[in-house]
Amino acid sequence: MFNKILVANRGEIACRVIRTAKRLGIKTVAVYSAADAGAQHVSMADEAFAIGPAPARDSYLDAEKLVAVAKRANAEAIHPGYGFLSENAGFARACADDGIVFIGPPAGAIEAMGSKSAAKSLMQKAGVPVVPGYHGADQAARLLLKEAEKIGFPVMIKATAGGGGKGMRAVESAKAFNDALQAAKREALSSFNDDNVLIEKYIGKPRHMEIQIFCDNHGNAVHLFERDCSIQRRHQKVLEEAPAPGLDNEKRATMGKTAIAAARAIDYAGAGTVEFIVAEDGAFYFMEMNTRLQVEHPVTELITGQDLVEWQLLVAAGESLPATQEQLSINGHALEARIYAEDPGNHFLPSIGRLNHLRFPNDSTHIRVDAGVRQGDSITIHYDPMIAKLIAWGSDRTNCLRRMREALGQTQVAGVITNINFLASIISHEAFQSADFDTGFIERRQADLFPGAVNIDILGLAALHQVLEREKSAADYAATSPDPTSPWHLTDNWQPNLVTEERFRFHDGTREHEIKITPAPPSRKELSNATTPSPPEGESLGINEGHPTTPSPLEGENLGKGEFMTPCHDNPLSLPCRSKYLIQTDDQLIRAAGRLDQDNQLTATLDNERLHVTIIKNDQQLTLFHAGSTHRLDIISDSDHADDGQATGNLMSPMPGRIIEVMATQGQQVKQGDALLILEAMKMEHAITAPHDGVVQSLHYSAGDLVDEGVELLLLADHGTPLH
Repeated sequence: MFNKILVANRGEIACRVIRTAKRLGIKTVAVYSAADAGAQHVSMADEAFAIGPAPARDSYLDAEKLVAVAKRANAEAIHPGYGFLSENAGFARACADDGIVFIGPPAGAIEAMGSKSAAKSLMQKAGVPVVPGYHGADQAARLLLKEAEKIGFPVMIKATAGGGGKGMRAVESAKAFNDALQAAKREALSSFNDDNVLIEKYIGKPRHMEIQIFCDNHGNAVHLFERDCSIQRRHQKVLEEAPAPGLDNEKRATMGKTAIAAARAIDYAGAGTVEFIVAEDGAFYFMEMNTRLQVEHPVTELITGQDLVEWQLLVAAGESLPATQEQLSINGHALEARIYAEDPGNHFLPSIGRLNHLRFPNDSTHIRVDAGVRQGDSITIHYDPMIAKLIAWGSDRTNCLRRMREALGQTQVAGVITNINFLASIISHEAFQSADFDTGFIERRQADLFPGAVNIDILGLAALHQVLEREKSAADYAATSPDPTSPWHLTDNWQPNLVTEERFRFHDGTREHEIKITPAPPSRKELSNATTPSPPEGESLGINEGHPTTPSPLEGENLGKGEFMTPCHDNPLSLPCRSKYLIQTDDQLIRAAGRLDQDNQLTATLDNERLHVTIIKNDQQLTLFHAGSTHRLDIISDSDHADDGQATGNLMSPMPGRIIEVMATQGQQVKQGDALLILEAMKMEHAITAPHDGVVQSLHYSAGDLVDEGVELLLLADHGTPLH
């Protein structure tokens, strides 16, 4: 076994490999870019070396630098993780040339599977079923269209290099083919430096299943069963589970043998995944082979009890596989959810920012968290926005899904928008629970999966938090005052001769909400319990008794059960601090009381319902964690509406990125929905479209320019507005 290895990756991937290496007593060497100097994987490793600036092409994708660091650190082997250079044959050869073991398959096997076209031809020769399509070298657009028409629409355009949904487009008609082809080629070139594509028959309502295989250098090969990866968006996996629901043992064995045959056809060694597309009639076809460990490998580990990174290290060190096919079996069910910093309500755009608050459920026999970030770290434009992988295990699928729902509810992330609510919606959906799904599940059920406007309870809690936070600050200040009996130090919102009504405006990402909040008048019982006699009838206490918009509470009514009513600081009347309120939005009215603790915990009563919520405030944003769901609200100030009503609209960049194409020209008339320019961020393309009909007044950037989040990209004037 190795004494020291270098992990040529970052984040969750590097942390995952380092954990197993430490357990086996192997020293680890981390590498990091300028953006990752304080990253978790750097602190976990025994040694760490800087390898360049933030962009991956200048650091993590620089094979020469990585090999040089391995030699300098006296590392015997390099583990590439998954992604970056893990499927780069040139990197594998560079390691071998310098006497360093590449913990992965032989360079020849990587090359054989590196091109989807060549791989499919090879698989056909090996008797592995493939989807009908065109896999040729001629990339002329006219020829590709002709081949697509020969196959019959709909078809799928796929980049021949790489994976992860990059460079893939489903095309319904010949009319849409050329635009989809150019978009796929651009994305493929950006992601893999290779814009070659293949054309395949699009199979309706397929499931995506993959077989985990392992081979050693002694002629042994096994499969560790299948994973179902059908829950996808933009051809990228969202949830993965093992075993695949509804797959019988006979089909499982057949697919496993086919996957092993595919691996033997290229003299494979190490960990690999053979991916299949499964039609409604049960027929399965080879899609591709990933010559590396997969992101979703933990579900296989949980149902088999095997550590696949340990297997990789053993095979790379020249040892035999640690188990035979007969010794492997399935135990229970596992599900993995990928937690991303992205906004499902805004086309899954990545969310960039600092992780101001981060909480995960505790690791246990049923829950596993694979993360590469800590509270205080940032999600940047430079790398994939995945925060963590949450993996649940149960004795059966029903038990597993229940545990996953609980684990998602215990996961708290503030500072960026996440897909946690979206994941919970999928797992709770009746069709998913009954295993009635395919790769089009998300697209067909968007109305069920994407949340609507936030409800009044959440808005009420947000408004209550704002008031209680101010009260707490005022009380803290009053406690340190040399004259705490001063009426100016009261913390109950008292104002002479005024109805104390406050208004808050929040934006939930979809629409704006206005909340009115007023102190609730005390009940007669509360007044009678005061330590001083009640004032004569009709005397004003300055507490707005008998609020004109609502009836006074009935005698003895206890809105908050008295638990949140604490004496004000030396209030001469000894009345409770103002912690009961009336909250109103639109035509709804609720009574509220609450207590805000030091650790951001709000304990509240809304109309006699007890609620516990964690609220994190960062500048003008509130993140509320309640009942297993996350709600993010922007606090709207009056200045945010200063520019309303202007005829000219400015279009802002939704994230940092690079302009790769500008379709609009100055003075051009455009229709609502027309694409104006294409922004690339995190290896994905995002079209900036016209929000309304108008005329392009000015363009601020050209193709190739880098832009920051929030910068003005162009100005769009209404029809009839003079151009400046």
